[in-house]
Amino acid sequence: MAAQRDLANQLLELARDDEAAARTLLEADSVESVVGFHCQQAVEKALKAVLADGALQFPFTHDIELLVQLCADAGAPLPDDLADVDQLTPFAARVRYGTAPVPDVDLGSCLDWAAQTILWARERLGETPSPSDPS
Repeated sequence: MAAQRDLANQLLELARDDEAAARTLLEADSVESVVGFHCQQAVEKALKAVLADGALQFPFTHDIELLVQLCADAGAPLPDDLADVDQLTPFAARVRYGTAPVPDVDLGSCLDWAAQTILWARERLGETPSPSDPS
């Protein structure tokens, strides 16, 4: 079980890195698809961290909707305010490789989803949020 906890912590740290990258790129007025990609990656890794912490197998996928469902099935549903987080899925590959248009979604919302999903995952893993965490 310790190995699963280590994996969960590693994934959560990587999620934080992606969220920080997205925030920096958004402030730099970077390309929408790159900001969206890092938001998608942050959410994906946070969801996988929760699954790993529960010693649950998860597929090699970028499909946020599937990962959300796996979390819900495992008794770890996302809060209602993250119901639209699956809109990030196209940023993972299709937008990144030019096979789909950039979704019509506000990048500030994407960043909020990433931050809130990480906060949710931290709470699921028993971490105490700091006062500087998004609310």
